Parts: sequence; structure tokens; C-alpha cells
Amino acid sequence: MEAPPGDGGGGTSCRLEFAVQMTCQNCVDAIQSSLRGIPGLQVLHIQLDSQIVLVETSLSTEKAQSLLESTGRKAVLKGMGGAVPESFGGAAVAMMSGLVLVQGVVRFLQVSPQSCLIDGTIDGLEPGLHGLHVHEFGDVTGSCDSCGDHFNPYGECHGGPQDVHRHAGDLGNILAGADGRASFRMEDNQLKVHDIIGRSLVVDAGEDDLGHGSHPLSKLTGNSGGRVACGIIARSAGLFQNPKKICTCDGVTLWEERERPAAGANKKAAGQPTPHL
Repeated sequence: MEAPPGDGGGGTSCRLEFAVQMTCQNCVDAIQSSLRGIPGLQVLHIQLDSQIVLVETSLSTEKAQSLLESTGRKAVLKGMGGAVPESFGGAAVAMMSGLVLVQGVVRFLQVSPQSCLIDGTIDGLEPGLHGLHVHEFGDVTGSCDSCGDHFNPYGECHGGPQDVHRHAGDLGNILAGADGRASFRMEDNQLKVHDIIGRSLVVDAGEDDLGHGSHPLSKLTGNSGGRVACGIIARSAGLFQNPKKICTCDGVTLWEERERPAAGANKKAAGQPTPHL
């Protein structure tokens, strides 16, 4: 069985636009110095007056943000795009929530006509492997049960991400560590961002057998158990497409909102909406 995706370097690069709290040239110099020479990450541009840092990276968004904040400054992701700007083909985000304290954020970026980059962090999971799938409906009125079946426009049987015959929504497994956090970065050659906006992303209670098991559900769902979290996949900002500094949901500033992450040690209880820019 193939290994679940990790959050380290390697694979396709993309560009991430961060808002970073900077007050003077010393802040700029500190960021440039701290991030210089880090494998898989290059600082492309820092704009002090608008507090913007643009990086190109093959690291996960969580890792890139952590590196920026290791300089002692708060950072918030504002947009993402392809490493080659003209190849940008759309971005989307799913704000995940579900049972108990399962919450997270998963982002999708069309980095080429053939490849969709999926980057996410989900907290509150039981340690171990969990199936991850795009489902056909963006309906969470009946919790995750109303999301429908796996997104399967071609009428295929269930499989793994590397299989020729698979549901388009089959993304394999993600691995939650002992702390309940699953951080992942993967590329998929069947998903297209424009096809999944308005649908949903679901994480399951158990491991997806990728259609290789003997259980009757293996070729239907991967026999990965019940649904523990889900989120509607919505269009999100590309590079330099998000000018907001105050969240329209409750009027808090971008930096105040940073203290209430959707995923992390300080995440809010499940069922409470998490404002985002």
C-alpha cells in the first residue's frame, strides 16, 4: 500500500503570498537572513509598506508559515498560485470541521492543466491513517452524511490515487501523528479545481484500502469507516487577489484572526464557524 503524502519538500513548487507583521527595514532584513538557504523555499519579494512576503516553495503552507513565524513575526497566508504565474488555473479551499474537535484547512491549486496540488492540515484525528475523498455534493446540512458519494464523473470503481481506474475524488490516505495532526501535500492528475468548487471534502474515521481489500465496500468506498469531518470546497484567492485586512465575518483584524486558527493547538470547538479572509 502506497505511503500517505508528507509535508516536507519535494514535488511541484508554488508561490505563496503571506501577510507578515513588519514595521521597519530590520524586519525585512531579518526575514531575508533567516530564510536564506532553506531547501525548498526561496523568498521572491518583500514589500514593507503593504506587509507582504512572496515565497516560492515546495514545502507545505504550514511549514512555510512556521518558518516565517520563526523570525518572531505573525504570518497569515493570503493567496497562492503557480510557480509560473501564467500557468495559474484556479484555487480553492475547504474549511474542515466535524466530530469532537476535528478541524482543519485544505487548499487546492491547479498548478498545470494536468496537476492539482492539495495542501492541508487537519487536527483532532485519531492517530493513524484516514481516507480522504472529494464527494459529489457541497451539502453539509445533514452533517457529513449529506455530502453524497465520492466524486465519480466517469463511473469508475474505487481505487487509489495512482490507479488508472478510480473515482476522481479518491485521494488515498493521510496520516495523523500521535498529536492527532495530519499535515499533507500531494499532487493529483485527475482532479481539476474548476470541477470541484461547490463540492465537498471528507475525511474518514479509518484507513482507505484503496480498493484492494476483500470487504464488499472496498470497490465502493475503500471501507474506511464513518465520516469524521467535512467541508465545502469554495473558491479562494490567488496571488494578490485578497486585499482584506479586516474579516467581514466579525470585524476582527487579520492579526486578531491569526490568534484563532482553524487548525492548531488553539483551534475552536467544532461546530463554531471560523472566520477567514
